[in-house]
Amino acid sequence: MGRVNRLTVGLVCGGRSGEHEVSLVSGASVYRALDPRRYRVIPIVISHEGRWHLVQPPSETGPFLLRPTDPEVLLAAGPRPVLRVRRRGRYVTHAVDLFFPVLHGPYGEDGTIQGLFEMCGAAYVGAGVLGSAIGMDKLVMKAMFEKAQLSVAPYVGFTTEEWRRDRIRIEERILRELGLPCFIKPANSGSSVGITKVKEVDDLASAITEAFRFDRKVVAEKAVVGKEIECSVLGNARPEASLPGEVIPSREFYDYQDKYLGGQTRFVLPAGVSAELTEAIRRAAIAAYRAADCSGMARVDFFLGADGVLYVNEINTIPGFTNISMYPKMWQTSGVPYARLLDRLIRLAVARFREKSRLRTVWKQGKSLVKKEA
Repeated sequence: MGRVNRLTVGLVCGGRSGEHEVSLVSGASVYRALDPRRYRVIPIVISHEGRWHLVQPPSETGPFLLRPTDPEVLLAAGPRPVLRVRRRGRYVTHAVDLFFPVLHGPYGEDGTIQGLFEMCGAAYVGAGVLGSAIGMDKLVMKAMFEKAQLSVAPYVGFTTEEWRRDRIRIEERILRELGLPCFIKPANSGSSVGITKVKEVDDLASAITEAFRFDRKVVAEKAVVGKEIECSVLGNARPEASLPGEVIPSREFYDYQDKYLGGQTRFVLPAGVSAELTEAIRRAAIAAYRAADCSGMARVDFFLGADGVLYVNEINTIPGFTNISMYPKMWQTSGVPYARLLDRLIRLAVARFREKSRLRTVWKQGKSLVKKEA
């Protein structure tokens, strides 16, 4: 895994999704918190067009910036993956021990870049291909939660084609099974992008049209009256859950404005619930984490209904890492400060990479035996 003294970490942010700017803020926060005595960090920003660029370190408080003069980077596979940067007509190479993706939304949190890292034989922080894909698709995610016998709020899912073909039936089903108010969401999105809380029947179709701007699948969810609770999970085979926190939105719901643009949402850390309920939330968070085949990290979001039922809402495999983000704040409240949290995430990534390398070796040996016997 590289030199003993310092790991070379490729910190990747930006990306092609609608959460590009949020990712630049999260990535800069991670960069500033990584100990330069332990890590040599190579900051990489993926443009809206999907090109990789080597960028300058961020300011003391600002996000990463992508400038026209920032050189493009190519990723090549090898015993250690290599970044190739073109400078003055020739390529300079940087071997990388591990990648730390801080990419929110599609093309970063959905298993696509994780697949690229797997193909290149690279260690990386966070969930693998399958866990990332499950965590990104709200319809698949809910199916996995239900299979694990976790409570989810009533929902209706449909595709663009189904909406075009049978719009009236879908609207009637939403009103009959969910009622109003309800939430309309893109199935594959994050940071509350494309989400609308619908209170009037006349607003339902326009909310669905808005959600289809971001994905070909849409999920309609019953609005649960109660508390919004979040819990951070950390680990591979033996995950741990933080103390939960409560989100008290200043608006209709905890939207993009409140999450990233300095809204007035309040956070209660730890959540003001009983010790018994705290443990129930932590157990449910770990159960959701395992149901989605996660590793490394995830934030699990719940609704605690007025009926006393704890509903799992969703899981986020690359949660926000800004200075106001709940994932690191909940671990801070649980006794794990930001810098130590990053250290643990990197150690978990290294451990998983070594385990997968061992399994790949066993697979190759088995393949060789099959060839000999054939």
